[in-house]
Amino acid sequence: MNPKIRIQLSIMMFLQFFIWGAWFVTMGTYLNKIGFNDASIGRAYTTTAWAAVFSPLIVGLVADRLFPAQYVMGALHLIGAVILYKVTQITDSVEVFWMLLAYTLCYMPTLALVNAISFRQMTSIEKEFPGIRVLGTLGWIVAGLLIGYMKVEATTTPMLLAAACSLVMGIYSFTLPHTPPVAKGQKVSFAKMLGLDALQLLKDPSFLVFVVCSLLICIPLTFYYNFTNLFLNETGVQNAAGKMTMGQMSEVFFMLVMPWFFVRLGVKKMLLVGMLAWTVRYVFFAYGNNETLVYLFYIAILLHGICYDFFFVTGQIYVDKKAPEEIRASAQGFIALVQYGVGMVIGGNVSGLIVDHYAVTDAAEKVIAHHWQQIWLIPAGMAAVIVVIFVLTFRDNNSISSKA
Repeated sequence: MNPKIRIQLSIMMFLQFFIWGAWFVTMGTYLNKIGFNDASIGRAYTTTAWAAVFSPLIVGLVADRLFPAQYVMGALHLIGAVILYKVTQITDSVEVFWMLLAYTLCYMPTLALVNAISFRQMTSIEKEFPGIRVLGTLGWIVAGLLIGYMKVEATTTPMLLAAACSLVMGIYSFTLPHTPPVAKGQKVSFAKMLGLDALQLLKDPSFLVFVVCSLLICIPLTFYYNFTNLFLNETGVQNAAGKMTMGQMSEVFFMLVMPWFFVRLGVKKMLLVGMLAWTVRYVFFAYGNNETLVYLFYIAILLHGICYDFFFVTGQIYVDKKAPEEIRASAQGFIALVQYGVGMVIGGNVSGLIVDHYAVTDAAEKVIAHHWQQIWLIPAGMAAVIVVIFVLTFRDNNSISSKA
């Protein structure tokens, strides 16, 4: 790859995930500060999931058929910058939800677009893409460290920072390599855009089990994404946003060593370890504290690499190997719809209701604390049940891992 293009794409990835890391992690803490109850916070986080459901349609209809990908991405980021700024000006929970939904409908399609722009410039995706994608994780880490250092987690500053970066990204996108639409003039298939062509794979019992467990595991997963920053701040952990970036650092490490584990464990055990890690993480959150047992909090955060890479990345590889070549892209789209769309929507609402149930309020009905131990034991139990279901019903293993 041309060194200039490599630098362009690396900057693109850094900015793309800096934006997401800047506003997403600390939003629950900010919304709690301005008086949102936990159910409303959970619903606010579902906006990314709803947008994930519809983003394939936006990409498929516009970027794949009408306009170059870099122009579509630039326009979406510019519009998104304005909307995210507007979010900081309102405090009504209903208005915030709809404004966040409008913003995420701009942002989530750009996740596919940065990949599409990158892939079109590469001669060997498997060799060149990881070195560029890792800049995205670095961007997320830098955002968390910066916000933690500034001590602004409960303010509008993270969103304003993300909006400013989105403005920069929008302008920068128009300088990226030209990426014309690849399906111009082709027939539109909504089923294919959503990955529904892959429904035929559900005839395989083990694949069906994987899909069901993928959906179910996203319910306890949302407790971490939506409420960990609020939990750490409420329990007195300093620089919570910065310390949460240890999870992304762990993600990078385990991504690098995954081939070693594949050879020794196989797909079933990899997926199993990933789900077990969610149970262990929540148990550690439940029984740790910000004094002598604070190390349990740090271990729980560091488990993110195993939680994410061993289940979600391994799952993507599993899907790639199970699906026939002609529906491979549809299969990946389908599992993303199940996990990041349906699963996260259900999980966001469920986690919000459960956290709200264990909230402690003052005389004015303002949330002042939570019974966190009871809260964390619920997703721990959910994940444990899913592990048992998976162990008893999933049969595929080394026949897939040997090809990975």
